Amino acid sequence: MDFLAHPFWDKYLEFEDRVEAHDKDYKIFSILSRVIKIPMHQYARYFEKFRQLAHARPVVELVPADTLSRFRAEVESESAGYQGGPKAISEMEIEREVRTKIDNFYLETFTSTQAETTKRWTYESEIKRPYFHVTELDYAQLANWRKYLDFEEAEGDYNRAVFLYERCLVTCAFYDEFWFRYLRWMSAQEGKQEEVRNIYQRASTIYVPISRPGIRLQYAYFEEMSDRSDLARDIHEAILERMPGHVETIISWANLERRQHGLEAAIQVYKAQIDNPIVDLFAKAAFVVEWAFLLWKIKGSVDEARQVFQKNQQWYLQSRHFWASYLEFELSQPTSAEKETEHYERVKKIHEDLVKKSGMSLSTRKELSNYYFTYLQERGTKDAMKEFLQIDRELNGYVLQSTFPCSHANISSPLSVQPDYAKPITSGKGLENGHAPIVDEATLRKGEARYSNYYAERRDVPPNAQGTAPFA
Repeated sequence: MDFLAHPFWDKYLEFEDRVEAHDKDYKIFSILSRVIKIPMHQYARYFEKFRQLAHARPVVELVPADTLSRFRAEVESESAGYQGGPKAISEMEIEREVRTKIDNFYLETFTSTQAETTKRWTYESEIKRPYFHVTELDYAQLANWRKYLDFEEAEGDYNRAVFLYERCLVTCAFYDEFWFRYLRWMSAQEGKQEEVRNIYQRASTIYVPISRPGIRLQYAYFEEMSDRSDLARDIHEAILERMPGHVETIISWANLERRQHGLEAAIQVYKAQIDNPIVDLFAKAAFVVEWAFLLWKIKGSVDEARQVFQKNQQWYLQSRHFWASYLEFELSQPTSAEKETEHYERVKKIHEDLVKKSGMSLSTRKELSNYYFTYLQERGTKDAMKEFLQIDRELNGYVLQSTFPCSHANISSPLSVQPDYAKPITSGKGLENGHAPIVDEATLRKGEARYSNYYAERRDVPPNAQGTAPFA
């Protein structure tokens, strides 16, 4: 079914031609009778050779017996209408007419093959690299494969679609999107569960780097769906052997345990990772957040969730994810007129801690403060705008450069309305009295990490994208 399979068929025909066998012509003719039905490059050459051989083969070998009988009956019926009966035409003339019908029959096959070849040539002509290579492909090449797969899926021929997917994955083996597409298409076919499993295994164990674990996580979900949760757990553990502390994998694993064994099993996964000395501090912050959210959203215990945040905030002062989630948690709690003051005090305390005590960059603290500004605007009391403007002044206050006369030179001195905690830290000493500690640039960048799921990272490629397409 390969569009460029003519070298293979040439070798096959050459082999049969070299074999000293009494029926080699029959074997060659049989091979050609298959080839002429395949849409591929150089299809016309094979058809011409087939027609030449057909003239020398017995008529009984050219078509199936029922088709031959039908053609013969048609010839005899036609001759009877013109010459008064079937005996009026010789056997040789009957065979000649039958051969003509057979030739026309195969001409229809040729026309059909020609039409199918022409439809595929639009896509085949755009394939510049039909082989595997470790380098990236152009956006245009990927777009052509997508269109070609769209076409073959719409044609509805299962075998041709499978073959095209396999061809595509020779070239695009390092592009996750084609593995995911193949899996979705195959899973939509009736009774193809083992074929789906085989695709997952090939992608996970051979082609897709473990640094992009999305395909492996989806493989785990497939096995869980198939009542093989133990294997799903093994897949998660295999990822973590190579990428200890990988946040998305551990969250996925914890939720697997929750679905299969309950809330406490999921919490134990998070606790084990938080106690693991080789796991990154910022990954642990994410696990604390997930632990608290399980207590809040699954168990329905707001107080227990709040305690988890409060007891752990001192350890994760540089984690944007922790503080953003903590603030989100309190802002999301329902209140009433009687409880609004208590709710306000909790939210205010979190905001003060993240601004004055956390080790996040000033820009991050400003960003998270915007949520508090919205809270004050939409849910604050009559004094809320006073607090709003005070915080705005302290966080966003200007720096005034004043030049004072000096006997030797002019000296520029900064005069700012910003308190110490709201100033960018430039010295090598930390702030005192519980204010934000000094944090190096690398730690600040780690603290800015935002976590997402592999399925949320998929994005449409602009139709006019140029250049090479990255693997991830």
